[in-house]
Amino acid sequence: MAGRDGSFEQLERHLPGAPPPPPEGQVAGRRRCQPQHQHTHHQHAFSAPRSSRWTGTEAAARVYPYVPGAGERSRLGFLAENQLPPWRRRRLSMEAPEPAPGDPRAHRGWWMAPGGRQWHVLAACLTCCTLLGWYTASSVMDVAAPEGPLLEEKDPEPVTVTVLVWWAPFGRGRVSGDCWREFNISACRVSTNRSLQSEAHAVVFHHRDVQGHGIGQMPRQRPPGQRWVWMNLESPTHTTGLQNMAGLFNWTLSYRADSDVFVPYGYLRLRPEPLVQFTLPKKTKLVAWVVSNWNEGHARVRYYHQLKKYLPIDVFGSHKLALKDNNVVKTVSEYKFYLAFENSQHKDYITEKVWRNAFESWAVPIVLGPPRANYEQFIPSDAFIHVNDFSDPMELAVYLKFLDKNKNMYRKHFAWRKQYETRMTSFWAEHCCKICNVVRKAGKEPKTIQNLAKWFES
Repeated sequence: MAGRDGSFEQLERHLPGAPPPPPEGQVAGRRRCQPQHQHTHHQHAFSAPRSSRWTGTEAAARVYPYVPGAGERSRLGFLAENQLPPWRRRRLSMEAPEPAPGDPRAHRGWWMAPGGRQWHVLAACLTCCTLLGWYTASSVMDVAAPEGPLLEEKDPEPVTVTVLVWWAPFGRGRVSGDCWREFNISACRVSTNRSLQSEAHAVVFHHRDVQGHGIGQMPRQRPPGQRWVWMNLESPTHTTGLQNMAGLFNWTLSYRADSDVFVPYGYLRLRPEPLVQFTLPKKTKLVAWVVSNWNEGHARVRYYHQLKKYLPIDVFGSHKLALKDNNVVKTVSEYKFYLAFENSQHKDYITEKVWRNAFESWAVPIVLGPPRANYEQFIPSDAFIHVNDFSDPMELAVYLKFLDKNKNMYRKHFAWRKQYETRMTSFWAEHCCKICNVVRKAGKEPKTIQNLAKWFES
């Protein structure tokens, strides 16, 4: 394969044995040298891919299966006499070999004593024909080379995509970071410097901050080709003011899988190597629930009131039990089950209650949110227990008590961990970095979200 300086790596060839002597009477009557035909056999036997460019030396190597070291190659494409295989050097020697005793060809005048005039003429003719053959082969290969790539070339460096975050989420969200080091996203720059607005490929607007600051505080003009991205990680129940944003944004970024930039709260990824076995953390308690927004009108609170009649549930958070070392994962790790109840039930709305509170604590999540089929689009079916699988809270309580007493049945809810590991999305830097990938894939295709409310609330 060609290097960047046009040189070639040494080719490994096997030297064939010396050819048999010509039949009697053929030497004197041999036709004149025809370079393009006399090497045909070797060209086919030792040919290289046509996509490689050969120098004169390499072309000669195809004719004679021998290539000297890199430091010995001639720039003119000719092999020095001492670089040829022994049987070729013997033929080109200026000294004629002594005829064998009784050789019938000796009297014909071609095999004369050293220095004979006829031998000098024959040797000179053979040398010229050989060099002409090398030159012709080199020329032929140089013409054929353009059929393939001449040199290896690296892909051009991708253009750096600039993503401008107009307001840091909630006024304090971390949006900058090393997209390549942290998320394996190359050539991506995320910034809150508004002086970059004219050159940014995308500008991100967090919904809560648009409402807080007002649409009037957004840029007055949008450069051609620039995307304005609406970002929101709350459910439709807790998102208002969408009717005033029709035709304002080009892209959406949310937990919904049909967003232009899809960023869930967490996700699974295959392990590099499957686990042969695993050890569950020691569990001494049954059911835990961490809740900060207590609202008696929520479906999750109503279900909790029914479920607690049949089994004990420890509730942490606002006006409830205090977290151990103020750490959710450390607290829930002592429990076998966790109530991953969402504050509202919407398509794809599966939050950190599953990904962090339950999975990182190695507790089985009991979910109340979108239907089971929606959960199964993101996590294995045996990784969770859905409240809809039971006719009422009492039946669920009976099943949880059964698993508490049957270790093997309980462990089946962790079988998926042999193949997968969980990852929590990094707020908010990961969201913004992922925009860079979408910018590259989308190209210059125009798009405007004409009815943001209709899409998000569907």
